[in-house]
Amino acid sequence: VIAGVGGVLVFLPQIMILFGLIAILEDCGYMARAAYMMDRLMRGLGLSGRAFIPLLSAFACAVPAIMGARAISDRRERFVTILIAPFMSCSARLPVYTLIIGAFVPATSYFGGWLGLQGLVMLGMYLVGVIVAIPVAWLLKTTAFAGPQPPFFIELPTYKRPRVRAVLQRMLFAGHHFLMRAGTVILCVNLLVWALAYFPHTSQTAARVEAQAAAEGWDDSRVESELAGAYLRDSYLGRIGRTIEPAIRPIGWDWKIGMAVAASFPAREVVIATLGTIYNLGSDVDEASLPLQQKLKDARWEHSGEPIFTLPVALSLMVFFALCAQCSSTLVVIGRETRSWVWPIVSFVGMTTLAYLGAWATMRIAAALLPAWV
Repeated sequence: VIAGVGGVLVFLPQIMILFGLIAILEDCGYMARAAYMMDRLMRGLGLSGRAFIPLLSAFACAVPAIMGARAISDRRERFVTILIAPFMSCSARLPVYTLIIGAFVPATSYFGGWLGLQGLVMLGMYLVGVIVAIPVAWLLKTTAFAGPQPPFFIELPTYKRPRVRAVLQRMLFAGHHFLMRAGTVILCVNLLVWALAYFPHTSQTAARVEAQAAAEGWDDSRVESELAGAYLRDSYLGRIGRTIEPAIRPIGWDWKIGMAVAASFPAREVVIATLGTIYNLGSDVDEASLPLQQKLKDARWEHSGEPIFTLPVALSLMVFFALCAQCSSTLVVIGRETRSWVWPIVSFVGMTTLAYLGAWATMRIAAALLPAWV
């Protein structure tokens, strides 16, 4: 329950800060000028300059970015902006990139150390989302949201000092609106995923681990880590991971990766703690954890003994996270802002399909070009 509440409250400061900054920019007269300057660039996507600020803020978090799209008056443009905002790599994806790049991408430098391969891969992950968002925006504007693009008229007000009272009112309204309309649904989704990862929590699992601990003389910390990993592997979420393994095998994943991805539905960064628990390191690991990186390197397929995490598989996992809609909070806010649950479903199915195809293509291409790493 506490984790579920935390999953809601973690977005509140970001939303209030973003809307406060937007209110300052609008009140001082800069927002209108920024929209005017970016209009020509955004016209190539079928959008206007008003979409630039929400899309830019999506690199921090898609939730306040989607809510920030309210400033776009045209319904078609607002919906397209909402649906492509999740393609921008938010801060929650960064820990996943950091873990995988640190473990599997060589620390090779070029031009006397000015350019590093790991940095290029990180940049590539951010560009993947932007590049894919361009044709998606064009497709939406020519199909579901087809229609004449309205002319872009905007008044350029004189610069003035922002009013503190107006900024604070805008921040409080945005925070209250988020908690009332989206927070309850996000809480329910987080609690559901927690229940799937916790239950059935049987005594047989504990007895099996305790017997092994007694036979091998484990200390208390190892018993705790092994028990947490065993509970998670035997949970309903673990069973889901085993069930979907045939579907994810073509992209090089085993059921443990599938379970970690499923567990990260409330928040993408949860995948790291889940992997730490699965590999008996506990949940108190982060993207810089060397033991977790080593565990991933040592992971083997049960039937062949071959490594699971090759460089192509690692790249496919990052591409999947760059494109997937693996964030329940984002989907809930899309539903609230569009006032229809059709669009969250369309977003989830569409982005998951693109993520799967992108991961499959990445693994195949990388395996062909980098045979030494397979």
